[in-house]
Amino acid sequence: MTGAERVAEPVNAQEASDGTAAPSTRLRPQSLMLTYLGNYVLGRDIAVFSGSFIDTFARLDVGEHAVRSTLTRMVGRGLLMRHRSGRRMHFGLTPRSEEILHDGEDRVWRRGVLNTDWDGRWTVLTFSMPESWQRVRHDLRARLTWAGFGSLGNGTWIAPSRVDVRPIAEALGLNGHLKVFAGKAEQPTDIAAMLREAFDLDGLAAGYRAFLDRWDRPDPLPGAPDDLARYLWMTTEWLQLVRADPGLPVGHLPADWPAVRGQRVLMELRDRYGPPAGRLADEAIEFIRLR
Repeated sequence: MTGAERVAEPVNAQEASDGTAAPSTRLRPQSLMLTYLGNYVLGRDIAVFSGSFIDTFARLDVGEHAVRSTLTRMVGRGLLMRHRSGRRMHFGLTPRSEEILHDGEDRVWRRGVLNTDWDGRWTVLTFSMPESWQRVRHDLRARLTWAGFGSLGNGTWIAPSRVDVRPIAEALGLNGHLKVFAGKAEQPTDIAAMLREAFDLDGLAAGYRAFLDRWDRPDPLPGAPDDLARYLWMTTEWLQLVRADPGLPVGHLPADWPAVRGQRVLMELRDRYGPPAGRLADEAIEFIRLR
């Protein structure tokens, strides 16, 4: 994804009769849609029949109207392109959505959320702009958060890695309004305390614990009809967590940081659900080739 534009919305759960989370229409359809596209459409140069989306998301109690509305909104946002074949409408990726999906794939399966080899370097950013630039301030904060920065207040932001902020500055027209430094913190800086000040560690930990409550169990998500539904739910939920996690150095986090176990569970369940989910997705998809 370019900048800080978030595309995965919070995943909410509906309680099943046994008290466990079950598939629900309260799942954000666009979040599920992006997960589906990233896993089963990206890199294939195809456009998918609208009915295939409807049949697939019915597994997660997402109704036809919600699916069609989501497809229309994503076309309007430049994330999908319509392709007509006879009387049928198909939807294919755009360069913008391909960029977003590649970024999500990289964050989930390659980089992960565990920063175990931190070299101690920070990127520090300060900004100054007129108070009247409220919308620009909002956009900058969103993009900085997406890029892994946390706020220390008074217009000072930090990220526990080397971050190239030039694309952000150029996109918002803020060259000349930002000051950026990179280097290591010196004594007597308390790095653990600084992380707690700049980042919502309690919120991040709560998200990972909720993920573990749902998935680190003998029968995860028992209300789901099949492994495709489980895989879509699981990866959508995890991507939400990853997008909120700036990759903080594990050595300065609490010893029982739940992301460690969460990532292990994710990889184990990927091996368990991924192959059967792929077969079910192939059976359910109708598409046309674009080249």
